Amino acid sequence: MQRMTLVSANKTLIPSYLLSSYLRSKLSFFPYSSPPLHSNTNSQKSLSCASSHSGAATSANSFHLHHHKEESPQSLSYWGDFTARVSGEWDGFGAEFSAEGKPIELPEFVVPNAFREWEVEIFDWQTQCPTLASQTIEPLFFYKLVKLLPTVGCEADAATRYSVDERIAGGSENNAAAFGFHPSGRYICVWPVDGFGGKRMLELEHCLVNPKNWEERMRVIQVVRIEEGMVSLEKIWGFSEHWDGPFRNGEQLGGCAIKETGFALTDPVKDSEIVGEWEGRERFSVGGLAAEQKFSIHQLAKGQSQKSIRGQIGLTTLPKNLWCYLKTNNNGETLAEVGWLVDHGHAMTSRCVLHSDGRIKEMVLEEEAKVLDYQAK
Repeated sequence: MQRMTLVSANKTLIPSYLLSSYLRSKLSFFPYSSPPLHSNTNSQKSLSCASSHSGAATSANSFHLHHHKEESPQSLSYWGDFTARVSGEWDGFGAEFSAEGKPIELPEFVVPNAFREWEVEIFDWQTQCPTLASQTIEPLFFYKLVKLLPTVGCEADAATRYSVDERIAGGSENNAAAFGFHPSGRYICVWPVDGFGGKRMLELEHCLVNPKNWEERMRVIQVVRIEEGMVSLEKIWGFSEHWDGPFRNGEQLGGCAIKETGFALTDPVKDSEIVGEWEGRERFSVGGLAAEQKFSIHQLAKGQSQKSIRGQIGLTTLPKNLWCYLKTNNNGETLAEVGWLVDHGHAMTSRCVLHSDGRIKEMVLEEEAKVLDYQAK
């Protein structure tokens, strides 16, 4: 059973012996359908980490990847590189948006009285996302999303966890329908969840990393409903996060020291920046996922880049230069995409292609450049 756990004190859900295992493993490192997005806090996860960061000062340019031209999609040869980039403490802010991109205010009961007296509306959650990827007998990926209750001023010592939602991909306790990764730390994951009233829901999680600074990333979760052969967008969660050091299981609160600020009410990216023709520069994908898979974790293999055209229908623009795009073709397949405009005319995109019954067909990560002289016909 998957449920959200409300936590009234800053307690860790992972027992201390697992953290000891993590510390020992450092010697052998490789170079929302409902308020809870997804949770599974009844079980203790036995993970050991095989990743390391040399420090916050490490630059993206110091990380070299050796690409193989002939690479099998089933290969996990870059899992060690991925674990080195994704594992650690990721602190920031998160916000919920409607399918149209409207920010959703936090529940009144979690907002301090002082804010209500001042008629201040709160739309952002301060969040922690301790993440651990392991290189054991089989690859495992784990994180827990921690939402902190809002505080007045800088009250880091008084910060209290509101909820903890755990997720795991791989192994016997796998929650993921499919997980695709790239050695840069980017990934795509499909999480099946139960919606209200028996609705069949999927949460499509897209994690995009700033190509100029690997310590900065955006995670966007598209909550979609599968009903009568159609895929529709229910809501969106966005998280803006910075790496805050090696994995500590969220035991240290970021408080006012975090590098992020709330973003829900900032201006969304302009439609004109997104609509038009785009040319792929680098494309990594994995397909053939509709059939039953023995393993849920897949390495995205480099493939031939493609051109794409984005229109306004199905486009939802968001703050932080983000967008969501949902498009259904004549075959009933739905493209569920998230994009991050990292520079003018330059974007990182992540997409899932779903069959009409919700089965996953393909996952794709791509770097794209806009064709600036494109004119809609």
